Amino acid sequence: MEHTPEFQATTSQVCGLYPFTAGSGTPTAGTPVGRHQLWGEVVCLDPLAWLRAGLVTNPGMFVLGQPGTGKSTLVKRLVTGAVATGTTPIILGDTKPDYTMLVEYLNGQVIRVGRGLDSINPLDAGPLAAVLHSLTGAEANTRRWEVRSRRLSLLMALATLIREARITNAEEVVLGRAIDLLDDRLDHEPTIPDVLHVLEQGTDELRAASRADTDTAYRQQTRDLIFTLDLLLTGSLAGVFDSTTTKPLDLDAPAISVDISRIRAAGDKLLTAAMLCTWAYAFGMVDASAALADLHRGPRRSYLGVMDELWRALRGAPGLVEHADALTRLNRAKGMASIMITHSLADLDALATEEDRAKARGFAERAAITVLAGLPPRELTRIHQITPLTGPEQRLVTSWSAPDSWQPGSRHPGRGKYLIKTGERLGIPVELSLVGPEAELYDTDQAVRGNS
Repeated sequence: MEHTPEFQATTSQVCGLYPFTAGSGTPTAGTPVGRHQLWGEVVCLDPLAWLRAGLVTNPGMFVLGQPGTGKSTLVKRLVTGAVATGTTPIILGDTKPDYTMLVEYLNGQVIRVGRGLDSINPLDAGPLAAVLHSLTGAEANTRRWEVRSRRLSLLMALATLIREARITNAEEVVLGRAIDLLDDRLDHEPTIPDVLHVLEQGTDELRAASRADTDTAYRQQTRDLIFTLDLLLTGSLAGVFDSTTTKPLDLDAPAISVDISRIRAAGDKLLTAAMLCTWAYAFGMVDASAALADLHRGPRRSYLGVMDELWRALRGAPGLVEHADALTRLNRAKGMASIMITHSLADLDALATEEDRAKARGFAERAAITVLAGLPPRELTRIHQITPLTGPEQRLVTSWSAPDSWQPGSRHPGRGKYLIKTGERLGIPVELSLVGPEAELYDTDQAVRGNS
């Protein structure tokens, strides 16, 4: 039998022909990410757009799903939509890389970090450094404390990673005083070698900060800290984050990707350091953009930070979660949305201590938007403790978790299907369909097929 012709139109048009048409009430603010699986209505999603529309209380988004279900595809659609609406996406450490091709297609900036490639000075304050010298009063103090907090948090995180243990309170005090001295003395952005050099000098200010009466006592108290920083420059992390920035982030670029895939082969410790440094540097640039806008020296911009494979940056050593949280928490009032992506909450439970695991779960708990791709029942039980899920919602997401056939080449049942949850509202089941060049730009399996 021949199919009946189908027509689509807006509800305002169709209601004149068929007055009983009604929508499902899904949000229309943001980037179209697919159609409602029950009603066929277009569903839109964007953390910043939803915040401005009053649909959520913060622009944080957490994406969970098994490999191959299309987590990156959804995020890439949001990145494309952000560029179209004037928001600048920043890929905060592309480890595979998944986003480089898309950012280049969007005429964005790609920074390739690695030995012999681009270098990033994680202590670089960016364009804010030039502005700080012209500020006075309370505004100058506020900005300087923000820059100092980021630098200190990053150095503590890197030291924790190298040492595989927390640094002491005394070492934190000395490290902070060293940053202050460099800020006063240097006419350029400090680097990690500068920090090591001033610690080795052992000035009167540093001895006073360490509560050491003699030079010998100071050397004894700072011995472990100096060796830790020296390992940053000469150990497994050497040659990547120990010099000035060679390719600064371009605030005017439509999108930015920091590609750290070349570092991946060097091991998890260097990859973790690369992700932490990328976060600190990028968030510092966002701070600079906000400060310039407040001073009427630049346009007001909004940003979308993408933090893929979140678990890699947290498992390097006990205590890293605290430093990562400090680096990210400072950006929430800067007009920046964030998307954190991981496979499972079990990734976060693999952290070393219960304190770290609790703080890592806080990343998911604070996110106003949770997006679930295909997940097994045991995972949904854990998620239910953070984001309430009804029985039908759990069964729906579970049905996307595994193929029901051994037939080669069959489509994964969860590919492109997502459940969008906000608070205790009923979830929105949506299915994404690729259009135009998206099939090639969003493809994360090219390398696998190319070797087959």
